[in-house]
Amino acid sequence: MIVGGAARRYRVEHRTTYSYSGEVISSYGRAFLTPRDLPGQRLLAHDIHIEPAPSDRSVGADVYGNTTSFFHVTTQHRILAVTGASLVEVDVPVRDPAATAQLWEVARPTGANGPLATEFTLDLHPREITPEIVAYAAESLRKGRPLLDAVAELNTRIFTDFTYMSGATTVSSKVADVFAARAGVCQDFARLACACLRSHGLAARYVSGYLATDPPPGKERMVGADATHAWVSVWLPGSGEHDRTGHWIDFDPTNDQFGDERYVTVAWGRDYADVPPLRGIIYTDAKDSAITVSVDVSEVDG
Repeated sequence: MIVGGAARRYRVEHRTTYSYSGEVISSYGRAFLTPRDLPGQRLLAHDIHIEPAPSDRSVGADVYGNTTSFFHVTTQHRILAVTGASLVEVDVPVRDPAATAQLWEVARPTGANGPLATEFTLDLHPREITPEIVAYAAESLRKGRPLLDAVAELNTRIFTDFTYMSGATTVSSKVADVFAARAGVCQDFARLACACLRSHGLAARYVSGYLATDPPPGKERMVGADATHAWVSVWLPGSGEHDRTGHWIDFDPTNDQFGDERYVTVAWGRDYADVPPLRGIIYTDAKDSAITVSVDVSEVDG
């Protein structure tokens, strides 16, 4: 299991602004902007500000337990601004040494051990796992190898083999497109890593969240700060008869490292499409639109 060490506290502001060339008469939105309360992560305060003010709004939870916010703006507008503001405390993770010894072949979830993880072994629709993905993953998932050793190597290979390049892909790009282009952004690399692990029966979650803008002393600034970030969690089975849930370990192929106290988890699912920060429908005759996003994660005194 993962237990928490010392904590760091962050103030997160995520602002999204939509601009339209004509009047929007109605706007429905769904947002995943609320960080999760987790072992090792505590949500201390949170608010979402919407301008113009919505005529109706609600908060609920999706099938994975993520907090999702709904809103309906009926005031005519040409600019819509949605700002999520949070105060979050994240523990420094300390990994159980026993977890590092588990072989990847026995880390596949079953109905008896890790039934809730089984869904995360399945391919998407349309299918993302190709023979090329299977072969690429097999280079790291060699027989008799500890899972975390294999994951660490896969993490490094994606970091080395693929170039971080904004604009190389879109939200509709497939994993096969990313694999062929050998370029993309953090969301693409997370989806690629998920497909690699799932291609060999392992459970992998796509995780959406934030990275601290300012690194701790002695550590380099990470790629993906000042924007919504994405990484992966791999499932490890429980260590005994009475531990059937197992646990998840985060890793980040964009930065070639395992998750630590700089990562603020917002939501997880099987793919980006499950947990986009914002999604909606508008009613308008406007021909053009633009979107700007800014994210700031700053450490504050505990």
